[in-house]
Amino acid sequence: MRYYSLLPFSAIIAFSLLTLLVSIGWLPPGEAILEQLKSNLGDSQSWLLLLIILAESIIYLGFYFPGQFFAVVIVVLSEPDFNDMLWLTLMMVTAATLGSCVNYGLGRVWGDPDHAQQKGYSLRNLLLAMLHTNALAFYMFAQGANRHPFKVVLLSGLINLPYYLLLIAGTALLSDEVMYVAETPEVLAVFLTVWFLIALWMDIRKRAIPTTDI
Repeated sequence: MRYYSLLPFSAIIAFSLLTLLVSIGWLPPGEAILEQLKSNLGDSQSWLLLLIILAESIIYLGFYFPGQFFAVVIVVLSEPDFNDMLWLTLMMVTAATLGSCVNYGLGRVWGDPDHAQQKGYSLRNLLLAMLHTNALAFYMFAQGANRHPFKVVLLSGLINLPYYLLLIAGTALLSDEVMYVAETPEVLAVFLTVWFLIALWMDIRKRAIPTTDI
């Protein structure tokens, strides 16, 4: 029997472990590494954004890097014109799509083919997952594990085009502090807890009312 709560439980373990290692000084903060990367790459803004978003887009690794906030702030501080914003948006979407490919592939490798679901993905669930980079990473992992069509990865890339463009524009209008809220450990902890409780309820319901996997 496949348990829905295993994936969010593993996410909580990974998030808690990374937070602990950073708090006791065994790992440097993700922000410090991104600042160092920014200094080393200098004016290579496009490659910097690609690396930052790619790092945050990969499952589990995204808990360590506040990449989305950091990348958008870099864009805003550079005071880009509209053409620059379009180019940088394309770079960020490319990085996010590459990350989705990695997560989908990892899901294919680690998923159980005997419990794979061949039915298509849900557009509603995809849009909900795209509200946060870490949510999208786990969603794509699940898509790969369940052998859902790869076109969901391409669709997320298309949807990310207006999303990242609006994100850049929104950061230019709002303060950095407002945009940072979505990347705080407290917000991530609440998100993971809610996800785990919902998945646990689904597992309990599934055991109470047995269903046949398709």
